[in-house]
Amino acid sequence: MTRLRRKALVALFLFTLFIFGTMMGLRTLKPSDGFSDMAPGLDFTGSERRRGESRDLTNPSPQTQTGRGDTKVVFTRSDREYSIFYDVHIFYYLWYGAPSLDQKYIHWDHVLVPHWDPKIAASHPQGNHQPPEDIAASFYPELGPYSSRDPTVLDNHMSQIEEAAAGVLVLSWYPPGVADDHGEPTEDLVPAVLDAAHKHSIKVAFHIQPYKGRTEQSMHENIRYIIDRYGTHGAFYRLRSSTGQVLPLFYIYDSYLTPSDSWAELLTPKGSRSLRGTAYDALFVALVVEERHTSDILASGFDGMYTYFASNGFSFGSSHQNWKAVKAFCDSNNLMFIPSVGPGYVDTAVRPWNNHNTRNRVNGRYYETSLQAALAVRPEIVTITSFNQWHEGTQIERAVPKKTATRLYLDYLPNQPEHYLELTRQWAESFNKEKDKWLL
Repeated sequence: MTRLRRKALVALFLFTLFIFGTMMGLRTLKPSDGFSDMAPGLDFTGSERRRGESRDLTNPSPQTQTGRGDTKVVFTRSDREYSIFYDVHIFYYLWYGAPSLDQKYIHWDHVLVPHWDPKIAASHPQGNHQPPEDIAASFYPELGPYSSRDPTVLDNHMSQIEEAAAGVLVLSWYPPGVADDHGEPTEDLVPAVLDAAHKHSIKVAFHIQPYKGRTEQSMHENIRYIIDRYGTHGAFYRLRSSTGQVLPLFYIYDSYLTPSDSWAELLTPKGSRSLRGTAYDALFVALVVEERHTSDILASGFDGMYTYFASNGFSFGSSHQNWKAVKAFCDSNNLMFIPSVGPGYVDTAVRPWNNHNTRNRVNGRYYETSLQAALAVRPEIVTITSFNQWHEGTQIERAVPKKTATRLYLDYLPNQPEHYLELTRQWAESFNKEKDKWLL
């Protein structure tokens, strides 16, 4: 009897092992369809679409047709069919320069920013980077330290963004003649970006930066300038608001630097410089960094908020654990919540003292975790930080292994240079499948 019992237990163990092995084998063969697999147990049911429907209203290119929900465009070519999605937005930077077109390197030679505490600053390197072997980044671009003025670079970037399925490029923008502290004016490049994006059916939204002297009055002038100059371009991004209006969308970086009552003069109907109800009305999205900013954003008259930073835990807004509460606040006040996700974070090439905010990519797992956190709050739009913010190591642009006499750059190994483009596409497709379920 004991022997029979042992045989039965062995047979049961072997059978269980066989079933487990079969299940694991099937799992490895199953193509990933996104966060239904990554986040088991999440039950996505229907929810009401609120303030701004993620819907592109401009005419698609001749080779495209609009997809379900008008959130995507479907390309049909002889070799394959694929989509890009207008509810996936990606931050893009134009501030790079190279001697071939700019007579010098710009931003690739970024200064090593000293810490504000002289004692801490003294323990870290100082000076500027020396391209092309030593650039202001922890990764090295496949295109090398390029110029944003190079039309072949622009077209290559649009091809990569198309490959990633991100339908809206969010362009970092300064007014004419104005630049960041380490760069030069680039507003004259906007037409080239719009033209390059249009060739790939990508739309362009504007990410207005906190230049010196930015006020509600100068912002009024900026919005008028952008809409007057670019509003008729086929790549200019608009979406439908909850009131049925088709409006441009503007992201306002470091919006908290301007007081709420000043923003209210621009963004509320009774404001002295109000854009509401005029030809320059739009959907304005503010940056939420601290918890108190949520109520400030509401009082200011903004239409929504985004989080930008790719370092989970760096700020209240960028902390995944807070997104559910922020989304609930937005829902209860008819605001959009647009979480920002990123593949990792490392800015020690420009801020050598800031390694405590580094977030390792873990071969893409950090990115997948942040994408999962965004999907869990059922957003209408998700932003990706970033396509090419190389200084902060948030780029999904192709990077290659690189070793010089003085530097060993990080890379995407054991994956290929396009790894993060592919992850973005996989997730964008999953995001839209899930939205089809919860927006029924």
